[in-house]
Amino acid sequence: MSIKSWKRRGQWLELMPGKAVTGEGDRQAAAEQWLLSEIQFPEKLLRQLKAAQGIQLAGDRLRLALFAVQPLDVEPRWADITVLYEDDFCLVVHKPAGMKLHPDGSREDRAITLDHAVASYYEMNGIETSVRHVHRLDQDTTGPVLYAKNTFALAKLDEAMRRKAIDRQYVAIAGGQVSRDLRKIDAPIGKDRHHKQRRRVSEAGQDAVTHVSIVHTWDKATLVRLNLETGRTHQIRVHLSYAGHPLVGDELYGGRKDPIARQALHGEVLRFNHPLTQELIEVQDPWPIDFTQLAARESSGMEN
Repeated sequence: MSIKSWKRRGQWLELMPGKAVTGEGDRQAAAEQWLLSEIQFPEKLLRQLKAAQGIQLAGDRLRLALFAVQPLDVEPRWADITVLYEDDFCLVVHKPAGMKLHPDGSREDRAITLDHAVASYYEMNGIETSVRHVHRLDQDTTGPVLYAKNTFALAKLDEAMRRKAIDRQYVAIAGGQVSRDLRKIDAPIGKDRHHKQRRRVSEAGQDAVTHVSIVHTWDKATLVRLNLETGRTHQIRVHLSYAGHPLVGDELYGGRKDPIARQALHGEVLRFNHPLTQELIEVQDPWPIDFTQLAARESSGMEN
């Protein structure tokens, strides 16, 4: 069931469940059953709300304490960020090249990460919730990152990730002319015991599947779009290198050196079902300038 009508009032979410709840003798039990069956409300969170008296019935309205104040958990450090989508449940922001997603926990690490920047954004905008990213991007990969803004959204989006129901489409510039027959790379990925930062195709690795679509073929490179069935570390980079077409700029995996000074990989589209309404949300992230410039150089046949 999709929820079409909802309203936030302070720390409370208000819903209109209709006669399925209001017409029952035991309205509290009916409300709990409605939440479980119609919204697929996480059972553990439902028990927590019930224990904290966070489920209330007021006339024909069902009120849930979903927006309780939570600590940021990450030190706010300001950096300019681009918000691509936001509501009371979700935030999607662009991650630029060179920025880590989250701090590594060491005292020496003073670099501003995307989590730090989101914490600062929350603080500046009076959003009193923890910083919780739902998926990851490599430090030098650009693209959209999804954040959950409350415990309900986090539980629903984490489950969607486990079900592979969050779709991430990437665009990349691979070295050489990739054959149009290359449509799927199904090769397990594991750690490279000779290089701690690198991954490799390995029979002992985890299953990894990448779908490939050729967009443009140039003299020395190919523009490709990619969708992942799995989300292994460095998956696209490893798979395209394994196929003989490492990404331009990705020297770690054998790619040629280029002024882009990073792997030519960008998260172009993020699709997910809204945790409450189940509406399909599609967020597009325009190509960054360095990627656009590289595509123009390859298209014109200019030497780097």
